[in-house]
Amino acid sequence: MRLLRTLAVAASLLAGCGSGEPRYQGIDLTGVDWGRGFALRDPDGRLRTLEEFRGKYVLLFFGFTQCPDICPTALSRAAAVRRALGADGERLQVVFVTVDPERDTPALLREYMQAFDASFVGLRGDEGATRRTAKEFHVHYEKVPAGSSYTVNHTALTYVLDTQGRLRLGLRHGMSVDDFVSDLRILMRLQA
Repeated sequence: MRLLRTLAVAASLLAGCGSGEPRYQGIDLTGVDWGRGFALRDPDGRLRTLEEFRGKYVLLFFGFTQCPDICPTALSRAAAVRRALGADGERLQVVFVTVDPERDTPALLREYMQAFDASFVGLRGDEGATRRTAKEFHVHYEKVPAGSSYTVNHTALTYVLDTQGRLRLGLRHGMSVDDFVSDLRILMRLQA
């Protein structure tokens, strides 16, 4: 019995050595039981769900249009990633979910997405739908008073979902375009 336990431990230790496990720069979320979907409206009022993006890799980011730095940086990086992927960039869908539906009107959301890439999809819901979606993806956000208005503190991860709609990666805000591209290429190879 002791020999069997020793062999089991040795096998588990060796399984990680040179096993070809992906070495992502971001957070490997493969197998989590959250981040399974959403039902939010695009600027045209059409209800959009994660299922309709099957067959594409989805970069999903939560933010707001009046964000001074995190959101524009994330969306600019996403546009650069799409270009850097070359032909594979066509297999990528960027989805931005506003955590400030009070101020992010459909018209403003459309204009904001167009400023980065015409293919990007902006989504919004009422307060309840926004909270449910954020909770499903473990995203924290809160209004913070700022002078006579407010800002919104929020989680700054970009989530990557595979072509089957499964949550696979959390890419940190401080990662570079090259890091994003590297992780996406690894994921694409795994699904080839």
